[in-house]
Amino acid sequence: MPSGLAAKLTACDYECNPSFSAYLAFTQLREISSSISQANRTKIPVPTDYFPMDPDINNLEISDVARKILIACDFGTTYSGLAWAQTSKVCGSCHIRRIMLRCADETIAGVSMIIRNPFNNGRGRKGSLERRMLKYTGPIYKWGYQIKELEERHEWFKLDLDPTQSRAQSSLASKYPSDSALPPSYDVSYEKLVIDFLTALRQNAEYVLSQKLPSVVLRTTPREWIITIPAMWSDSAKAKTRACAEKAGMGSGNKLHVISEPEAAAVYALHAMDPHNIKIGDTFVVCDAGGGTVDLISYTVSALKPILQIKEAAAGTGSLCGSTFLNRIFTKLLRDRFQNDPNWDEEILADALDVFDTKIKRAFAGDRSDDFFTVPIPGIGKNPALGVERAGKLRLSNREVRAIFDPVVNEVVSLVKSQIKATKRDVKAVLMVGGFGQNAYLKERIMLSINRNIEVIQTINSWTAVVRGALMKGLEEVAPTLADVRVTSRCARKHYGIEIRTTYNPDIHNGNTKKWDGFKGTYLVLAMSWLIQKGNDVKENEPTTFSYYNVQTVTQGPPKTVYATIKCCEDPYNVGAPVHADTGVKNLVKLTADLSKIPHLSFKQKQGTDGKMWYVVEWEINMTCYSAETKYSLVYNGVEYDTVTAEYV
Repeated sequence: MPSGLAAKLTACDYECNPSFSAYLAFTQLREISSSISQANRTKIPVPTDYFPMDPDINNLEISDVARKILIACDFGTTYSGLAWAQTSKVCGSCHIRRIMLRCADETIAGVSMIIRNPFNNGRGRKGSLERRMLKYTGPIYKWGYQIKELEERHEWFKLDLDPTQSRAQSSLASKYPSDSALPPSYDVSYEKLVIDFLTALRQNAEYVLSQKLPSVVLRTTPREWIITIPAMWSDSAKAKTRACAEKAGMGSGNKLHVISEPEAAAVYALHAMDPHNIKIGDTFVVCDAGGGTVDLISYTVSALKPILQIKEAAAGTGSLCGSTFLNRIFTKLLRDRFQNDPNWDEEILADALDVFDTKIKRAFAGDRSDDFFTVPIPGIGKNPALGVERAGKLRLSNREVRAIFDPVVNEVVSLVKSQIKATKRDVKAVLMVGGFGQNAYLKERIMLSINRNIEVIQTINSWTAVVRGALMKGLEEVAPTLADVRVTSRCARKHYGIEIRTTYNPDIHNGNTKKWDGFKGTYLVLAMSWLIQKGNDVKENEPTTFSYYNVQTVTQGPPKTVYATIKCCEDPYNVGAPVHADTGVKNLVKLTADLSKIPHLSFKQKQGTDGKMWYVVEWEINMTCYSAETKYSLVYNGVEYDTVTAEYV
């Protein structure tokens, strides 16, 4: 093992405390549902095959918290994971255990299996799968591993939650589209697909809990969910994801937490490192390379004690360039090569793709030797010119496999280099997480492409780093003393502000919108008031305050509702936020604040320059930015009211 940061990546994740009891479980499920019975889908089969995994987590410290069950959901583009923990004041011992890896695949029930990370060089864990039969009345549909490799399915529908991301396809997505993806259906919306899939995950988690915990505990213990969301998504998409999770039965309000995917990965990756090699000022780039997307984010260490504190060093970036595209490129290679063979069919492709996905992808390390990989293509006759040295056996050289990897790896390397540059700091290490992040060839290419003083570290438990980190964040909210990695601030991705009427100044303002104000007796003009500038540090849990005042004649009665619109400006060329709202300024969210809880006698009355009596209501909106969501509240006379509804545009 190399020296320095990579010298100690221990499997000990938490420190035991006798007052805390917790359990950890994981699920890896493909985010796909089939087209079967689409017209009348009402029930979701819950997978029941599972096997235990090894204990591996220590180091948890929690005390004096009410018992509750926390469930983290890494809702991925191609794979999803679940982790859960139970807190208790009464348990006399502490242990967090990885309990299971559930696979929704009827074809593997009842046999001994090895489930592997596709990029862990063939290492896996054995377990016994127990088959249980389920019978449902009414139409059902398949999900997850119940769907065969080339069977038509809805896939990647998560990306449709943010149209700006789904439209901005990468070059790989355009060049290598999915052959099995069903087109959008008029009778099945993407929200319906997301809700159905999240419901299946929730049912899966409920089944696991029913097998692991006494029924009395399940009946009496409240549950809270944590769901992960891409950091690059718009606020509207984040709100839609939360709404879908609520409709899927994952809780609501403060019982449902959201966290950005790269932040969850970073929390776990930094937690897994040797703390003795981390210093204040160190900057790390986290690369979450998964099946569909690759996301990057950077953090700088701001404090070491009492816990490790980090702040964003650069806004996150990402693209559709995950390991799924390796399968698509391989599929295209085989079809181009054998499509004219009369014996070629989709079953042969499925067999070949299975070997590529489970063996070649995980074993390839970029060797430049003359070694080769063998792929089964039953029914295809000997044809040395096409690489078929023996009937039914295709030989792929290292060079040919490297040609499959390079288009995808090149995209990832470019993202890593851009993120390092965006930090404007000396980066100490690139932390690789995600299944694809464990590939040896990807690591080698990144190492060769960046400053050799920057280490590239493949994080322990990389495939489940996001869901582990999400659970850690959830546990932190239950008991803040539990945290050992805390994000203190994040980089503002945009300018945020409000449009106000302010006193007209001809040296600053455009006079086209100036208007005489009867109350103030002066000209007012519409102009932007920017409260958060792009690139600013936005503190965790510290609200940004937007101040307003409303005037209304007393004859109209006291105001009952006030409205506000918060605007944003992406400023892609970093020229600065404009004085007046132009085409680059967009509405972010429309807020409605209910004043009915405020005694109207507290509203001030003043006489205007027009001689009329006016209600003058001065109020504020507190905008608090968290990991993957923003919350709004009304403040009047120093008192905060949770009476604001937000509608994202």
